[in-house]
Amino acid sequence: MVVRRESKTIMADLLGLGLDAAAGGVFGLVGTALGRVAGFFERRDENAQEKARWGHEYRLHELNMRARAQESEIEIELAAQAGSWKGLEASILADAASGVASRWVINLLRLVRPSLTLLLWLITTWIFIQTQNQAIAEAAVFAATAATLWWFGDRAPKSGSRISR
Repeated sequence: MVVRRESKTIMADLLGLGLDAAAGGVFGLVGTALGRVAGFFERRDENAQEKARWGHEYRLHELNMRARAQESEIEIELAAQAGSWKGLEASILADAASGVASRWVINLLRLVRPSLTLLLWLITTWIFIQTQNQAIAEAAVFAATAATLWWFGDRAPKSGSRISR
């Protein structure tokens, strides 16, 4: 009778631990999904802001062109406009070039999440072995599973990233 009761307790503990891991995984996936939804709205707001900024730039450019037309001949106005566009193009190219990182820096940064995950699971294993309180062990497993799925669920390539070859 005592052996059967202990067996049921061990099975209940294992089932509880498994449910905690599953709940942590669901929590991690929900966190990733919420991050993606928030990213969508951020991109939409950034695009609207860029559109408004370029609309303002466009209107400002039109006003400058009218002022030049009144002050100078058409040839001078066309030359100034061509120079303005070349400056804008050079500025855009300079901004694009400044965001490039070397390959070894990118590879080193890619090791952060896996290293943190390994450390997290080592700490979780140590807590699981050392603690006498099952609630603490279950909470550690939940947190480690949630963090792992959240971190790696959020590793999809971002659009517009630049890597030097």
